[in-house]
Amino acid sequence: MMTTNTLGLYLHVPFCAAKCRYCDFHSAPAGAELRVAYVTALCRHIAFMAKRAEGYTVDTLYIGGGTPTLLGAKPLVGILDTVRKHYRVAADAEITVECNPVTNAAGLFEGLRAAGVNRLSIGLQSAIDAELSLLGRAHTRTDFERTLAAARAAGFDNISADIMLGIPDQTRESLGETLDFLLGADLSHISAYCLRVEEGTPFFRMRDTLALPTDDTVADMQEQAAAILKKAGYTHYEVSNYARAGRESRHNLRYWKCAPYLGFGPAAHSYFEGVRFAAPRHTAGYIDAVTAGDFDRLVIDAAVITPHEAREEYVMLGMRLFAGVDEQEFAARFGAAFTDIYGTIDHYVAAGLLTRENGRIAFTERGMLVSNAILSEWLDFGEDT
Repeated sequence: MMTTNTLGLYLHVPFCAAKCRYCDFHSAPAGAELRVAYVTALCRHIAFMAKRAEGYTVDTLYIGGGTPTLLGAKPLVGILDTVRKHYRVAADAEITVECNPVTNAAGLFEGLRAAGVNRLSIGLQSAIDAELSLLGRAHTRTDFERTLAAARAAGFDNISADIMLGIPDQTRESLGETLDFLLGADLSHISAYCLRVEEGTPFFRMRDTLALPTDDTVADMQEQAAAILKKAGYTHYEVSNYARAGRESRHNLRYWKCAPYLGFGPAAHSYFEGVRFAAPRHTAGYIDAVTAGDFDRLVIDAAVITPHEAREEYVMLGMRLFAGVDEQEFAARFGAAFTDIYGTIDHYVAAGLLTRENGRIAFTERGMLVSNAILSEWLDFGEDT
């Protein structure tokens, strides 16, 4: 029976040319044999899960990593063919592939475009070569320009770039140069993430010697980026994301709106039919489990989301969006008014940290900078008593 339920798919490619100093994602360099075995396992896993998704239409598909484009066009097209063979995919589905500017682009983008990929996400991080070197990135500003030109020549017009705020030795002036470069590139979407020094990374081991900007400087950089990008016509629709009209990342919006998605590959997460679960962070183990047909090994940390947790997640994730929470939708979902549960918000509105307009509660730009403190007053993620 046909339904109108929609589903997102996230496909993880855990390979990269070299590990960056800040990266704690599950990714590593790998030889050709391992890559081939992984693609085979990934496709088998995708096919296996299709039965559970029979009542859904896939309307977003995101291939991330790592560096998915290291696989080349043919394996990526094969993965997409597997999805289309086993799942109902919407004609207007958003299909995104992440790309590194040093990936060999010869024929790559043409192959992806012909296979229906309609969105690229390119990891720039900075337009300052010295900052890129500090991060351990293998590309330069010129590499990004060449990659962008190749993508556009292949017919891509929905292209996003990632940049970082709070890079060692970064200043407001160097950030301004990166932002000017991005505006000149006329992209459809820009993500501006704050650098986090994660345990287990080279940056964590170097943390006492890194010339990291202060928290106040990073907050200033966030405001600087927001002001420049909004003036240039980008909508600041999520705490770290900006888009031209209609070019928001539909896949990432699934996460923030608590919509269902299935993740495939080691370390991939899923939220499906009220259950959150993940796959182990072990590429060889992933391949072994799929080869043995032991798909139960690919599900860890499974948790049925209680009504209380569902409400808390809805608020925590929804308030990351500058559109905020729709009060009528909240009441319909959870059977009570927002303020009946979380109390008055008048003092936050008066302080310019929240708005309450047109039936929506949302953070202002200034409020988003202190959102964690406000959310911690509202949310406890404890069980109902």
